[in-house]
Amino acid sequence: MPARVLVVDDSAVVRTALAQILGRAGFLVETANDPLIGMEKMRRQRPDAIVLDIEMPRMDGLTFLQKVMREDPIPVVVCSGLAGPGTEVALHALEEGAVDIVAKPRLGVKGFLEESAQHLVHVVRAAVQAKVRPRRAAPPARKLSTDAVLPAKRSSPIRQTTHKVVVVGASTGGTEALRALLEAMPPDAPGLAIVQHMPEVFTAQFARRLDQSCRIEVKEACSGDRLVSGRALIAPGNHHLAVRRSGALYFADVLDGPPVSLHRPSVNVLFRSAAQAAGSNAVGVILTGMGDDGADGMAELRAAGAHTIAQDEATSVVFGMPKEAIARGGVDEVLPLSRIAQSILKWTA
Repeated sequence: MPARVLVVDDSAVVRTALAQILGRAGFLVETANDPLIGMEKMRRQRPDAIVLDIEMPRMDGLTFLQKVMREDPIPVVVCSGLAGPGTEVALHALEEGAVDIVAKPRLGVKGFLEESAQHLVHVVRAAVQAKVRPRRAAPPARKLSTDAVLPAKRSSPIRQTTHKVVVVGASTGGTEALRALLEAMPPDAPGLAIVQHMPEVFTAQFARRLDQSCRIEVKEACSGDRLVSGRALIAPGNHHLAVRRSGALYFADVLDGPPVSLHRPSVNVLFRSAAQAAGSNAVGVILTGMGDDGADGMAELRAAGAHTIAQDEATSVVFGMPKEAIARGGVDEVLPLSRIAQSILKWTA
């Protein structure tokens, strides 16, 4: 039976566009112009996934999301504005249990959604497959100014040349998996380069939020950034990230170019560059996500002598990317998320 998707958005243009795009892809689509109407429709027919706006009348999307995740968890894709406070709220929604973000501009939204139809369908298919768990009620989130000065870290990272390079790829459910992984890293952890499938603009704010909660530095990558101990570099949305070696040093390259494996940034681009630049000095990690991005690159990493790790099915929101990497023979270890940091540190010691 086709999957049921509920679109909750106060914009008639967005509701119509999403209903047409998802309907053509074979989903059964219901729409609601605010969360209260959405809840009434959910009582009559439980959807398999929800596409949710954030700013709406009568009840905001974040409050609705928190209610859904506490009472009857359903995979939720947040549909958020590209700029301003919306980025912060959308990232908070991921922390509250949303599985992915779909960006939308303030103007020209219908044309933008139609141009992004393939990506939208991919995201919603991943959401339908996602495993979500109930969330406990939490106190209201403190609103952060987008230009707020971040507090200094308690201890400065040790800035040494990294002898080992750790490359990480993630997609659906990956934002919280990455948070757990990076928060487990000590201040002198080896340099990390990370691709998380995420829209442009959101990656910079995502990196800043991680930087606040981790003992290592986390930043959005820029071309020429060095991979050093105590630092993680996040691929900017809509750009590929590659690792380059110069002598004994490793650098990040931020690249334009067409999508690879349907994605930009692509995990395959990062993994293949690390296989060529670092070989046996690399550790590759593939986390939760839909599709097969990273599977071929993981096999190339292992063939080059790198140690490779996949997140296990039990702790993955969507087991697609790890499963494909395992099937193609690119994985040395399959581990629950809670044990991946320990393995990385063991293989980079």
